[in-house]
Amino acid sequence: MDFALTGPVFAIILPFVFLAGLVDSIAGGGGLLSLPAYLAAGLPPHTALGNNKFSSCFGTLFAALRYWRGNLMDVPVALMGAGAALIGSYAGTRVVLLIQPGFLNWLLVVLIPVITVFTLLKPDLGREARHEEISATRRRLLGGLAGLVIGFYDGFFGPGTGSFLIFFYTLALRYDLVTANANTKAVNLASNVAALAGFLLGGKVIFAIGIPAAAAGIAGNLLGAHLVLQNGARLIRPIFLLGLTALFVKILVNLM
Repeated sequence: MDFALTGPVFAIILPFVFLAGLVDSIAGGGGLLSLPAYLAAGLPPHTALGNNKFSSCFGTLFAALRYWRGNLMDVPVALMGAGAALIGSYAGTRVVLLIQPGFLNWLLVVLIPVITVFTLLKPDLGREARHEEISATRRRLLGGLAGLVIGFYDGFFGPGTGSFLIFFYTLALRYDLVTANANTKAVNLASNVAALAGFLLGGKVIFAIGIPAAAAGIAGNLLGAHLVLQNGARLIRPIFLLGLTALFVKILVNLM
């Protein structure tokens, strides 16, 4: 496509992909910034989705590696969730071809405020790591189940996947927000890879745009991971709540 190499396209996409990577590495929800940028630049919807997955995969990979190197990730639980997410995401992308996912907008209108209010009423949620109170076997099984279910959701619909994973890891598995966020990156990466494979096979990635966007996403993710390592949960919590609010507004707009 001729427009793929024009300056204005890069001027629209690259800053927003960088910002999306920054936000996503801290608390998820970066797709709320990057996908509209691809669409605003004139890419057709499926091509925008394919390029968005391409850039987010590389950005999430580098964020996950940064958290792993910082010893912030519970590797066995993260890997169990990631493996299950590969299966779930693939299944979700297959099912979405048969069933329209629009009804989930109505479910999220209820679910997102509940999660937001619960988080506000529990200021200690994710502040301290208490996951050792749960056996390692149970953590892996629950992590795998979450990866399967939320991975399916990501392949089927998608918005808020990272935020839902963080909430699950802090509430059900009692991780602190930093470790929950680190584990989420591994699961997100697997889910994104499964979805990206389909877009690549369908020829929906424009590499002339995708490669520079991936570089911008990597830079944003690395900066966000660095900020999390420096500031911990006090940075993640407000970004997490802000992301939920933005997602709620987006869903409401879709329903209007």
